[in-house]
Amino acid sequence: MTQHSELSTPIPYGRQHITEVDIQAVVETLQSDFLTQGPKVAEFEQAFAQYVGAKYAVAVSNGTAALHLCAMALGVNEGSCVITTPITFVASANCVRYCGGTVEFCDIDPATALIDLDKLRQMVESKPKGYYSGVIPVDFAGNPVNLEELRKLADEHGLWIIEDACHAPGGYFTDSRGERQLCGNGRYADLAIFSFHPVKHIATGEGGMVTTNDEELYKKLLLYRTHGITRDPALLEENHGGWYMEMQALGYNYRMPDMLCALGISQLSRADEGLARRKEIAQVYDAAFEGFASIAVLGTSPGALDEKGGTGHAYHLYVIQVQDRKGLYDFLREHNIFAQVHYIPAHTMPYYRSLGYRKGDFPEAEHYYSQCLSLPMYPTLTADEQRFVIEKVKEFVANDN
Repeated sequence: MTQHSELSTPIPYGRQHITEVDIQAVVETLQSDFLTQGPKVAEFEQAFAQYVGAKYAVAVSNGTAALHLCAMALGVNEGSCVITTPITFVASANCVRYCGGTVEFCDIDPATALIDLDKLRQMVESKPKGYYSGVIPVDFAGNPVNLEELRKLADEHGLWIIEDACHAPGGYFTDSRGERQLCGNGRYADLAIFSFHPVKHIATGEGGMVTTNDEELYKKLLLYRTHGITRDPALLEENHGGWYMEMQALGYNYRMPDMLCALGISQLSRADEGLARRKEIAQVYDAAFEGFASIAVLGTSPGALDEKGGTGHAYHLYVIQVQDRKGLYDFLREHNIFAQVHYIPAHTMPYYRSLGYRKGDFPEAEHYYSQCLSLPMYPTLTADEQRFVIEKVKEFVANDN
């Protein structure tokens, strides 16, 4: 095996893996009668619903569209107040604002960077019932939120749950009965959303999915993703003929094309293989950094560990925390390692500060942000590349002490 003191090829934090089989799946669709709303859409929806264990799935143009449609389907409006975590991509909060609602943030558990369920309970119980409409937990980095515990709180206070599972297809937590609950299966959340951005587990370029077990919500999603228009004869108020359609609600063009669904179907067929490889990479990182007091590895939520020693963490990201994060970030870039930071706390963004939030509001989230760095994590990362990343992280930390 060749040892490398330097690697000339850039190593990103995430990367898509497109095979010849994927390419052929897209080519076949390009040569078919449908480029957009054809048979591959329903095929992908059915396959994805089966993969996560949900009754229904709705393919949409991206993860942000998925969040927006969920908020619409649940009736978010100017009178709604919704809680989410500040450590997420801003779309998790923005979807509420799109519908005119108010966003409030709940600080994170510093051990996992997930929304702190104890703080969330305190927050909800500090207000009268009905003050909050719902909560949007995020399975950050692929680490699943314990939705069974969250569901108890939600039921006590009449809250709905949108699970942002963009980082966690194939992830799971173990419930109080010892059963694995797959992220997005709809057992505890009203709706769940996924993204198929190139760095995600399943890559279609752009694309997203909503899953649910609620038939009424499912029908709303189908309507809202296509301008609020239906052609279903059973739903029409009038019927002038075979051409007739009705716009019954104000919807959007959030459809996912057939050719991207074809790619999604092909990618989904390798999802378990990719997830297994991510877990192998995480184990190598874990072993390499064990015992390094100056390198803190973001923890796995207790519910993601089962009695057989397995983990339900989906490892979209592998996050470490160091004192001199900026220094390490720059040092790695000098060596062609393009680590990334996830995320800048949403409440510190100028837009949310314009709504009254200030730096200092959520100290755990801000402390986490000051030290976090996502190392390269994707199935095609080679053993040599990972060794090089580990070598450079350790080199910087050793010299920084």
